[in-house]
Amino acid sequence: MAALNCHFFKLSQHLKPTRPSFSCSASQPSQNNIKVIINGAAKEIGRAAVVAVTKARGMELAGAVDNHFVGEDIGLLCDMEEPLEIPIVSDLTMVLGSISQGKEVGVVVDFTDPSTVYENVKQATAFGMKSVVYVPKIKPDTVSALSALCDKATMGCLVAPTLSIGSILLQQAVIMASFHYNNVELVESRPNAADLPSPEAIQIANNISNLGQIYNREDSSTDVQARGQVIGEDGVRVHSMVLPGLPSSTQVYFSSPGDVYTIKHDIIDVRSLMPGLLLSIRKVVRLKNLVYGLEKFL
Repeated sequence: MAALNCHFFKLSQHLKPTRPSFSCSASQPSQNNIKVIINGAAKEIGRAAVVAVTKARGMELAGAVDNHFVGEDIGLLCDMEEPLEIPIVSDLTMVLGSISQGKEVGVVVDFTDPSTVYENVKQATAFGMKSVVYVPKIKPDTVSALSALCDKATMGCLVAPTLSIGSILLQQAVIMASFHYNNVELVESRPNAADLPSPEAIQIANNISNLGQIYNREDSSTDVQARGQVIGEDGVRVHSMVLPGLPSSTQVYFSSPGDVYTIKHDIIDVRSLMPGLLLSIRKVVRLKNLVYGLEKFL
């Protein structure tokens, strides 16, 4: 939508007095919007990203890539009020080429899978575009390879283990609490049993390990399975529940005699990840190498 620029004019006091006047002129939308390509646009999180980017100030959806629903309008697929006139395509290179010709600032958001993410970032880098990668099962070797690629090309890339700002705040609070409590247990619930304990639970356990603290000393050597899995060498116990219908939930319990401190975070809807995604897009355009983790920008 065009914006109105209004200017107020007041005649000099040396001229004949008259009414002050103003004029308005329509201006076109800024040409400095970040052009965003969503790779994995037909997934649930991809569709949420399409809506979020379309509504975000300073951003413009420039392409939708997926192997499913090819040819369909991404706006209609996302149940938006009007079509976006952007068809889903399966060829990332074709979309990259159309944007790079305009020499505009572009970001590829990658929601694909660990087997393709390296080639996707490599293609984006070749066309001078930054990447935001949210592929939870990405392997450390892939991250290392991406880091070397981005360093060589002096190109920014943000690999986000999580896009949930609430999850990051929970992890920060857990680290602070770990210096004050000797007992800690983590309980998580997920709608399916893929990769349990979850990457988030493992990261939380690793974050508070090797800090000179041994947790749960009273039963640190127990082999009772109902006591949960010990992650790391410092006695952090993780209990994972699979209960369809429940939100993805993480609870961390700290205790000392007469005191229980609980930190909890629930993800109820994929839309909760969108503030983190938009923040990632805005930050990655200024990067010239790979950064792992969104928490560095909070």
